[in-house]
Amino acid sequence: MSNYKIPTLTIAGSDSSGGAGVQADLKTFSAIGTYGMSVITAITAQNTQGVFLVEELSNEIIRKQIEVVCEDIPPVAVKIGMVSSPEIILEIVESLKKYKPKYLVVDPVMISKSGYYLLKVEAKQNLVKYLIPEAFIVTPNVLEAEEITGVKINSLDDMKEAGEAILKMGPKYVLMKGGHLQGDAVDLLIGEDIIERFTSERLDRKNTHGTGCTLSSAIASYLALGYSIEKAVGLSKDYITEAIKRSFDIGHGVGPVHHFHNFER
Repeated sequence: MSNYKIPTLTIAGSDSSGGAGVQADLKTFSAIGTYGMSVITAITAQNTQGVFLVEELSNEIIRKQIEVVCEDIPPVAVKIGMVSSPEIILEIVESLKKYKPKYLVVDPVMISKSGYYLLKVEAKQNLVKYLIPEAFIVTPNVLEAEEITGVKINSLDDMKEAGEAILKMGPKYVLMKGGHLQGDAVDLLIGEDIIERFTSERLDRKNTHGTGCTLSSAIASYLALGYSIEKAVGLSKDYITEAIKRSFDIGHGVGPVHHFHNFER
């Protein structure tokens, strides 16, 4: 059901190694079959071994990127990833209110796999107060959900409690990602009208760089293509599971998932 004329937009940081951030988002948009566009919020110096430096772009260039893209090619779905400062968050929220994309997918990126804080401490309040309420769906992992809600998560019941707390902040849906818990990989999709459980085998793979970025971008793509939220999440789970299964060694650390696995014979 791909349609390369359907525009999708990522607003996120750049990953110089290509496995996460804007680069992963654009690869995912293309692999699933939408027309990907980008607004870069920060430049990171990173590779498979970690994040070594982050430099934010100015509010002015972030605002202008959103403006010129949305006025010329209005996106059906927007995915928001790394937005590190309170000012950047406010700039994005105010800009998007003007253009009103149908779907806003917020992946609350906070800490890299190597432990680098990608969201400033003082920015968390603006994330909760201004950005999350605008979202169609928010996609936190366990650690991010704990930071946002203060709920300690050790079980599916805890995931449900934290997800419902985030739902009260204003988004239409929350996808609680349970990859950090023990046992099978279980995600919970929570909305006012739904609680659905998605279970997949836990994959013993080293190369998982960019999994969160990729999953949220896949959800944005499938929503833009017209799928229901349940179907969009289910298809995105299938896509990222296969991408992890076919991940590969490149570099000396945690390698990327395989975004284009669906094109291999």
